[in-house]
Amino acid sequence: MRDSLLEINLTCSPYPNAFNYLLKMAQLHSSAYCCIANVHMLIEAHRDPGFAVVVNAADIVTPDGMPLVWGLKLLYGIHQERIAGMDLLPDLLSAAEKENLTVFFYGGTEDMLQKTHAYLGKHYPQLQNKHYYSPPFRLLAPAEEAEVVNRINATKPHLVFVALGCPKQEKWMAAMKGRIHACMIGIGGALPVMIGMQKRAPKWMQNAGLEWLFRLVQEPGRLFKRYAVTNTVFLWLLFKAWARQGFRARKPKLEQVSS
Repeated sequence: MRDSLLEINLTCSPYPNAFNYLLKMAQLHSSAYCCIANVHMLIEAHRDPGFAVVVNAADIVTPDGMPLVWGLKLLYGIHQERIAGMDLLPDLLSAAEKENLTVFFYGGTEDMLQKTHAYLGKHYPQLQNKHYYSPPFRLLAPAEEAEVVNRINATKPHLVFVALGCPKQEKWMAAMKGRIHACMIGIGGALPVMIGMQKRAPKWMQNAGLEWLFRLVQEPGRLFKRYAVTNTVFLWLLFKAWARQGFRARKPKLEQVSS
């Protein structure tokens, strides 16, 4: 089921259905991509209609942040669970290890990817087929982009984990659909958390929608402006949407995502 939360059409589905859908796309080498949406992505889509098109063209858009989960309940009465990148990433790696799937990590620094390789060797020792590439922090020329596509496809990947940050990773995945023969997932900040470069908020903060505050304490200089602006704009836009509905939930659309 896909329902619009402001500018983003979110996939409303139980976690196992979303997970199984991504795994199936990976097993089939389907050229598909998944956006893992939070408030930052939603506000980027609100400000940039072109980016909204990119996100909504994804095969699946999961509600990562708890504010999006609450927004779905407020506007549609949907009791949707959070489907976070920090949960999908290790679960998909476990499945890849079990089923001998090939994974490719695209993005991040060389140091991060070296730490990722060490982490996978320790925690997923049977995951044999893993590859990495840290692209330059600039726009690639067409010839360079074609070389990257060939490099990734040469490994015959099932899953491509993209760690470029929002909105760059979503735009890259959209541009690669039909060119890279794998299921691409924009994991953003989930990778440094998984490998221990950053800490994840305690469960009670996750459930209370305060994970952003935990991250803000860790990186105040980089994140203060983003959270101060995006959280405020999100709350205002959500209030306006709710007011237009007469301060009540309306019936959602039906477009079920199969498991």
